[in-house]
Amino acid sequence: MSTSSLPPVAPASWTFAESFVVEDEILAAARARAQEVGVSPIGSGGGAMLRFLASVLDARAVVEIGTGTGVSGLWMLRGMRSDGVLTTVDIEAEHQRLARQTFTDAGIAPQRARTISGAALDVLPRLTDGHYDLVFCDGDKAEYSAYLAEALRLLRPGGVVAFDNALWHDRVADPAQRDEETTAIRELGRTIAARDDLVSVLLPIGDGLLCAKKVWVPEAD
Repeated sequence: MSTSSLPPVAPASWTFAESFVVEDEILAAARARAQEVGVSPIGSGGGAMLRFLASVLDARAVVEIGTGTGVSGLWMLRGMRSDGVLTTVDIEAEHQRLARQTFTDAGIAPQRARTISGAALDVLPRLTDGHYDLVFCDGDKAEYSAYLAEALRLLRPGGVVAFDNALWHDRVADPAQRDEETTAIRELGRTIAARDDLVSVLLPIGDGLLCAKKVWVPEAD
């Protein structure tokens, strides 16, 4: 069947799917804190997808770019192994303080969430090559291509990188939109789709979640 013959998803169905996994009071409180400090966290559907990815990957080590108030971090921690560690980077130390409050309220052991305050492109080069199962990017959109390069270095073979806001408020699909952020996200999608060493998918969850798996490369004899 041609995709052009498929009807668009009705708003009611999109809303139903987005709220299929219900958030608890802890996540609701984290979202309220995010609103207070002007942070836009990932939606509930995207959060549920991050938890799913962390669970499927049996993730022990995860990197997050853009801590916010801990919404996405908590979703991932809840999908990771019980001994898994989240390393989350944000330029705003106050946001990370609020995220630690979220993790504490959720009963997450302090040693499972490592918060690093600083610019992502300054912090990421200091992290260990090939050590991580999942890298989630929700930082400066103009830096997304640079995040991809760092993520591919950090991920183990079979690991996954995910980018939030991959549809960027419906601007990416509109070729008339050529601002810096939209262009950067659009180019990121083209780059990922064209790479033979990545298996990718663009999910219309929330504001779009672009995911790519780093494929296994056979060792040379």
